[in-house]
Amino acid sequence: MNSINITSAAAASADNPLFELQQTLYSSSNYTRRRLHRKRLGWVTRAIEKHARNVPGLSALEYGPGSGIYLPVLARNFAAVTAADVEHAYLSAIQPLSAKLQGLRLVEDDIQDSHFADESFGLILCSEVLEHVPDPERSLKTLHRILRPGGIAIVTTPQRYSLMELSCKVAFLPGVVQVVRRIYREPVLPLGHISLRSSTAFTKAIVDSGFKIVEHDKFGLYIPVLAEFGKDWGGRAIESLERSVSQSVLNRLFWTQAYVLRK
Repeated sequence: MNSINITSAAAASADNPLFELQQTLYSSSNYTRRRLHRKRLGWVTRAIEKHARNVPGLSALEYGPGSGIYLPVLARNFAAVTAADVEHAYLSAIQPLSAKLQGLRLVEDDIQDSHFADESFGLILCSEVLEHVPDPERSLKTLHRILRPGGIAIVTTPQRYSLMELSCKVAFLPGVVQVVRRIYREPVLPLGHISLRSSTAFTKAIVDSGFKIVEHDKFGLYIPVLAEFGKDWGGRAIESLERSVSQSVLNRLFWTQAYVLRK
C-alpha cells in the first residue's frame, strides 16, 4: 500500500464525532476493526491510481468524502477535484483541506437529486455512501449521467447479508451497545445503513444503470467474539480464513463489495 497519512484529514475537526470515529477505525487497537477499514482504503486507493491515467479529462468527484481520507489521493491524480455532500456540516469539517490541496472545491449536492451537469467528470468515487440513501439505484443512475463517456466510477458498499451487518443488528440493541463500547474502548456509533443490497441485487442495479463492470471484489470477513476477544492472533486467523474462502460462495458473508465501473 502506498503511504497515506490517515490522521491528517481526521484532525481537521477534532470535535466532530464523525472524524473521531473515522480516525479510530483506521488506527483501531482491534486487529479486525483496523483491518476491515484499511483493506477498503487500500483497494480504493489502488483503483484510483490504476485507472486515473485512462479516463477522459482531468476532473474527479467524490460523493460523501467523510473525513477526506481519499481527497489527497484524488488530488495527486487529477487537476480538479470536487468533494460533494448533502450535509453542509461535513463539508465544513474538511474545509481546511481546501488550503492544502490545489484544485479542490467543496460543493453541497444530493446524489439522489444532483445538480451536476451531464458528463461533468472523468472519474467518480462513491465509497460507503449508497447504503445511507433511500434509493441506491437512483444514485447509480446519477453517477452514470454525470460521468463522461469512457469515464470510471469506483463504488464500494456493504453486502446485505455480511456477518458484520447481521452482527450490528444485535450489537446496537439497547443494553448491548454499552457492553460493546466497553469491550472496544473506542467510539462505536450506529452505522446508519438503510439501504443494503446483496451482491446479486447490486450487480443488477449496476447493469440496469448502464455501466459495464471492469472490476468486482468482495472482502472484509468479520467473525463475532473471535474478533473482539481473539486479540491479534484471532484477527490473523480471520484474515487467513478470508483468504481461503474468498473465491467460494462464502464470500457473500464478507462485509464490503467493491466495483470499478466504466460508462
